[in-house]
Amino acid sequence: MFNGSELRLVRVFHGMTLEELGKYVGKSRQYLHKLETGQDCPSEQLVKQLAFALEVEPAFFFKPHTPIISADQCHFRRLLATSSAIQQTFMMRGELIRRLTALLDQELKLPNLNINKVDDVSTMEEVECVAENFREHLHLGLGPIADMHKLAESIGVIISNFDSAEKKVDALAVDAERPIIIYNKKKGSVCRQRFDIAHELGHFVLHSGIVTGDRVTESQTNRFAGALLMPRVMMKKFFPQPNPSFDWKKLSEFKVTWKVSKAAILYRAYQLGLIDSAK
Repeated sequence: MFNGSELRLVRVFHGMTLEELGKYVGKSRQYLHKLETGQDCPSEQLVKQLAFALEVEPAFFFKPHTPIISADQCHFRRLLATSSAIQQTFMMRGELIRRLTALLDQELKLPNLNINKVDDVSTMEEVECVAENFREHLHLGLGPIADMHKLAESIGVIISNFDSAEKKVDALAVDAERPIIIYNKKKGSVCRQRFDIAHELGHFVLHSGIVTGDRVTESQTNRFAGALLMPRVMMKKFFPQPNPSFDWKKLSEFKVTWKVSKAAILYRAYQLGLIDSAK
């Protein structure tokens, strides 16, 4: 039987409204809504038109009903500035990558999931300790992490990306059977992408089963990312403190060594009390 939820999935995946899809196939918004909600079934010709418009095979619409990822499984970077429609689009992208990953898991020997999740973290000191324990758990030592992509993949996380001009989404994390991180290739430098991956790993560790996007959860994962990329013991030892003003050459060298942005370095130094707001 025709599965209307699959039609909605792939339509939202493409960021199309019912009206926009209706123009492609010559049908009204109301009729397409009936198809998506199971109140009507399309003709064979219409199925072909829908498949062509949405770039799938006609058989896609006849798959058995499959539960779609929920809001508490999706962690958005910049959620407060992101509209509901954009969130839905990226959730559906995450859902299709989740399905692909499930198929790959059956055919390939992917790394075992190795994320030590925690519950009931409330203070930033606790978040700091969680990040330190995460480093210790993975035997990372205290030095710079060479490659965040490889680190995430080595502990069983799938890394993907999207090439979008949509500036309201930095990254999306899907807390599925095998966690997925999808980052925006058009958002910033390699340093920014490294921080995004560390941020999303923080969601997997700190916020499993929790709807995120508020200031508290975002602040926690930002703190986790900073602590993961720049351990406080190394910040206190090597951060080039102003004396009396900043040595920007040394700060640039610190940036190259730790592969983080200058903004992230300075904010981390402020968090740890190495500089104050006046400096």
